[in-house]
Amino acid sequence: MRQQGRMFEADELAASIAHEVNQPLAAIVANAQCCLVSLGKPQPDVARAREAAERIVSNGFHASNVIRGIRAMLRRESLETAPLRINDVVADALASLSRQLRRSGISIKLRLSPDLRMVLADRTQLQQVIVNLMRNAIDSLAQVPKRSRSVEVSTCLDENGSVLVAVSDSGVGLDEQHLGRIFEPFFTTRKEGMGLGLSICRAIVEAHRGRLWATPSLPRGVTFQFTLPS
Repeated sequence: MRQQGRMFEADELAASIAHEVNQPLAAIVANAQCCLVSLGKPQPDVARAREAAERIVSNGFHASNVIRGIRAMLRRESLETAPLRINDVVADALASLSRQLRRSGISIKLRLSPDLRMVLADRTQLQQVIVNLMRNAIDSLAQVPKRSRSVEVSTCLDENGSVLVAVSDSGVGLDEQHLGRIFEPFFTTRKEGMGLGLSICRAIVEAHRGRLWATPSLPRGVTFQFTLPS
């Protein structure tokens, strides 16, 4: 039984890394192809190739940081925290997904409060949470017409003085019976999903002494919210 437990933990770790690193690796390949195409033209587009190369470097660092974050979480290592402005973390997360959002025809609505207190947090792990919530929104919106695709990202202080971040989409939404299970490891409603993204998000938020939950949006879609002590 103990050996089976260790095998399960190893499988879970491998699946977690594969799930979280797949996106930056795919971005690295796409940007490398863009770089080669730009340089292979009769008149090479050096500026575009340089931008693609810079994105390759950025995604490489992101993949490395994701692995470090998962390893620290599973080993229950202490977080590398520093005072952060949550709006800056939101901006970085959206920048890393900008091409995918444009390609998917998704409009972004921002309602970021300018008067937020700083939070003490691990920047890479918080960015990972926001990126994962945005990817869930992108997947949900793939099933609705492009003219109806929108995501709203907001930040504010809640009634307890904690910093609250919300990601709301206009996608197909979730059945009520699934809302209580979406944060369970390996539970997924998507055929290609692994059911690890949201469970990792909740573990990261809780490690920061916060809370993550989901509610239906009106008239359709899902809203994910998490709080962080300020």
